[in-house]
Amino acid sequence: MDSPIVSAQGLRKRFGEFEALAGLDLAVPPGTVYGLLGPNGAGKSTAVRILSTLTRPTAGRATVAGFDVREHPGKVREAIGLAGQHAAMDEKLTGRENLRVFGKLARLGRRGARRRADELLERFELTEAADRQVSTYSGGMRRRIDLIASLLRAPSVLFLDEPTTGLDPRSRLEIWAIVRELVAAGATVLLTTQYLEEADQLASAVAVIDRGQVIAEGTPAQLKARIGSHIDVEVGSEDDLAEAGAILERMTGGQPRAEDLRIVTGVHGTAPSVPQIVRELDAAGVAIQDVGVRRPSLDDVFLTLTGRPAEAPAEQRTDEQPKQREKQEAAA
Repeated sequence: MDSPIVSAQGLRKRFGEFEALAGLDLAVPPGTVYGLLGPNGAGKSTAVRILSTLTRPTAGRATVAGFDVREHPGKVREAIGLAGQHAAMDEKLTGRENLRVFGKLARLGRRGARRRADELLERFELTEAADRQVSTYSGGMRRRIDLIASLLRAPSVLFLDEPTTGLDPRSRLEIWAIVRELVAAGATVLLTTQYLEEADQLASAVAVIDRGQVIAEGTPAQLKARIGSHIDVEVGSEDDLAEAGAILERMTGGQPRAEDLRIVTGVHGTAPSVPQIVRELDAAGVAIQDVGVRRPSLDDVFLTLTGRPAEAPAEQRTDEQPKQREKQEAAA
């Protein structure tokens, strides 16, 4: 088996009293998409910033492409590409001009930067929009150009930090297509995301992160099997909630929870069919508005693994201080 191209052992990061990473362990095989799945504040972005040498760990060890991020940050930077959560483009320049600027910063030289920018624009079919100012681009177009900028040095490892957050479905599919093409060409992608669907579509392995630690790991299929399907029943009135909950608990073996006029429960084993559920509820005189069997969401993952929803605690959502300290460290 190939050695991991990205690895972390006991990675910790503190910002004053706040511990963003609390002993993170990762092992990313080469030539794959590896997903870091978790809500805002879970530690995903902090892990990426450490692995890409933008901030230093408080403790632990990490290597990328065989180089220690503390001891050989320059070598790590030569091997990686990074697309953060927000496109880092100069809006007064065109897409092509932005890429050429980034190419020069990547030490490709004037000619090399021009050649590489033109090559990538053509490869990803963006030549038509390349000479428009970035200020005229849609959100999806900005993300695509930002992603291309991270490829100027043909990195062996690409870090994508929530690349599709806020994008419309079409733009999201375009980003997914680029990621698949890169991996097919031999790159390794470490992808952070809040979307189970995105990890399911792209990743061959997923680590679920909560409060700075990996709490579950496996293929998307393994995680879904662990969580199982969920049954969602909307009833006509609050008087029906208790009876509907008791019936679903008996049919599924799960523990129902009420959400307004809905009863939601996980399924232990094979999920009953919708007709079976309707017959049982109807026989008990429960007024039914809607019944569905659905795949798990990120909230379902976290409810199953941690017993709480995926919404981050208030102290984790307030991350301006960590970001400010990371900037200071990166400049040091």
